Amino acid sequence: MVRTAKDPSGSRGAGSVPELVASGGKSFSFEFFPPKDAEGEAVLWRSLRELEPLRPTFVSVTYGAGGTTRDRTVEITKRIARETTMVPMAHLTCVGHTREELRSVVGAYADAGIHNVLVLRGDPPGGPGTPWTATEGGLTYASELVALVRSLGSFHVGVAAFPEGHREAPSLDEDVRVLKAKQDAGAQFAVTEMFFRASDYFGLLERSRAAGVDIPILPGIMPITNLGQIRRMAELSGRDVPAEVVERVSRHEGDPAAVRKEGVQVASELCETLLDGGAPGLHFYTLNRSKATREIYANLSLPVG
Repeated sequence: MVRTAKDPSGSRGAGSVPELVASGGKSFSFEFFPPKDAEGEAVLWRSLRELEPLRPTFVSVTYGAGGTTRDRTVEITKRIARETTMVPMAHLTCVGHTREELRSVVGAYADAGIHNVLVLRGDPPGGPGTPWTATEGGLTYASELVALVRSLGSFHVGVAAFPEGHREAPSLDEDVRVLKAKQDAGAQFAVTEMFFRASDYFGLLERSRAAGVDIPILPGIMPITNLGQIRRMAELSGRDVPAEVVERVSRHEGDPAAVRKEGVQVASELCETLLDGGAPGLHFYTLNRSKATREIYANLSLPVG
């Protein structure tokens, strides 16, 4: 059974993602980013409409560093709540904001009827891999932002988790202690960054449970449709795409259609292993496209509608 919001009437912004994720069955969700122009917006909304019949548990909309896409994130999330049957979740980061500015952003979400927020510290202002510097008057840790959001009203809060450890964590054990601190601050579920080995996800679960983390942890899935693009994205997280995955996909180099087909197959196999191993669901990083996600659904014989 897929966990979905059944009632298509009215705004979906106030639906509780933690309750949906914890209510039994498997959760399936999709992530989008605010487009930069009208053409990108048309692609986004076409993808949303194509994925809506899959009845996702929720959809999330990312938030640019320093609030660069804040207004678009709020507007898109509000429109999803108003015009679709899907439950939206907005993102929020510490980057470039004072505590009062963060309160203002949370207030804008509340005014828009949005009560599901994925809370992240965010990348350092200088980019991934550079030292973290907090904004004067701002926050340093995601756990602080979790506590702030939870203090401002009836918000449902998710956080990030890292199967291979956050690039700044000195050890995997320290990484999971940070996740525990976010749970203690009020986080109700977590979504992982993209990964390609099921063993990394199950290792995270084992460490987390041993540390007292009992919130649901949704695995984040990024289908490979362009190997170079995925490798660049992995590098931003301080990781490499596993050699065995690179070998499988790169053997089709020069044939974009074959690369894409193999990438979708790799993702489908990963998803099947995760679900068979007890993962509470799947969270797809769509890059504002729907085709690969729909193909994985078909490969897994997941219910539609």
